[in-house]
Amino acid sequence: MLSIEKEDAYDKELRYRAGKTSTLVSIAVNVGLTTLQIGVGIFAGSQALVADGVHSLSDLVADFVVLFAASRSRKQADADHQYGHQRYENAASLALGALLLAVGVGMLVSAAQKIQAYGHTPPVHVAALWVALAALLGKELLFRYMLRVAQRVRSSMLVANAWHARSDAASSLVVALGIGASLGGFTLLDPAAAAVVGLMVLRMGWRFGWTALNDLMDRAVSEEESQAIRRTLLETPGVQGLHDLRTRRMGDMTLVDVHLEIDGALTVSGGHAIAAAARQRVLDAHNVLDVMTHVDPVNVSI
Repeated sequence: MLSIEKEDAYDKELRYRAGKTSTLVSIAVNVGLTTLQIGVGIFAGSQALVADGVHSLSDLVADFVVLFAASRSRKQADADHQYGHQRYENAASLALGALLLAVGVGMLVSAAQKIQAYGHTPPVHVAALWVALAALLGKELLFRYMLRVAQRVRSSMLVANAWHARSDAASSLVVALGIGASLGGFTLLDPAAAAVVGLMVLRMGWRFGWTALNDLMDRAVSEEESQAIRRTLLETPGVQGLHDLRTRRMGDMTLVDVHLEIDGALTVSGGHAIAAAARQRVLDAHNVLDVMTHVDPVNVSI
């Protein structure tokens, strides 16, 4: 049997390796897609395909951010970071959100300029459509793979990166439709598709950035998760009640503070044993980094 500390270290190492492998796969896919989309987009005269290629390029940058954050967040606690380095993951998600916002704004500006020049733009080459469809398939498969890995290791940062890949798949669908319409003579729909992609990227960037910012500001866990922690504490033998249960995010982990109500007739060591048992039950049952307990005596006769 592994000790709790060794099991925890093993889980962290498993999460890091799984995240690194999935991110390296994403890097390989995005290198190929970026090169293909931008190259063919320029050749075929499709701004929508070029915009999708830039989106893939932003994915490539995001992948390197994820690798850096995953490497840093696995460091053990030290004198300067006594709760560990898990918030590197929150910071990485914030950086991903900012990156997507910048890319989205750039796409919208470029699409607006192309729409203003409408009438001087020839239809795109059919090669753009085939590349857009290939990119759609590749990104959807990448999303499904990355999300499965992220859910298995319970990493919100990897989930964010997976949904970033899904946003690429959705944008490729829009691009394919725009290119198809342009080939049918509706040339305005190619830059219009590029603008839609820009809006999708903006929305995704705002969502990731806002979520990460709230986590960095000690946002509590969901009500469902908080109630689950409460039930685990109350089911501990000797715990008669609790109050002032507070939680805050720490990367993918949670820090918990709680006041436990324990029979005041018990000895100090007896009360401590119950509090220690309650803490351990929470650590075993939930994705919690640490639990700070305070014992409040009840049923004390004076």
